[in-house]
Amino acid sequence: MSKVAVVYWSGTGNTEAMAMAVAEGAKDKGAEVSVVTAAEFSPEQVGQYDAIAFGCPSMGAEQLEEIEFEPMFTACEGRLSGKNIALFGSYGWGDGEWMRSWESRCNDDGANLACNSVICNEAPDDDALAACRELGASLA
Repeated sequence: MSKVAVVYWSGTGNTEAMAMAVAEGAKDKGAEVSVVTAAEFSPEQVGQYDAIAFGCPSMGAEQLEEIEFEPMFTACEGRLSGKNIALFGSYGWGDGEWMRSWESRCNDDGANLACNSVICNEAPDDDALAACRELGASLA
């Protein structure tokens, strides 16, 4: 059984809803899943999981949330080489540039992006939630 972490930050609940769908998809494929907020996750935990789904909405000028998520993710980057990961999040403006930049960062870190990232505008609809479940399944 694979161990999957779903690590997220959510200000409005949109990314949290996506995180729960990711977790559901991984559990449905038989994975042992831990859902953890960014504030509760540390770099030392990276090695405890076979795969990690990171979720963060776009903030400000299309960037990751700066107070909790960005510092946590930056601290984890040195441990992501060879790790199966996936990215997801919501946005309210822009065109998804924050996700493209984040994917590029992960590639530079040597992480294995296990599937296409999932983004949605505002609250996730049924299609976005289904895509999140598929993302979770791909990590299991």
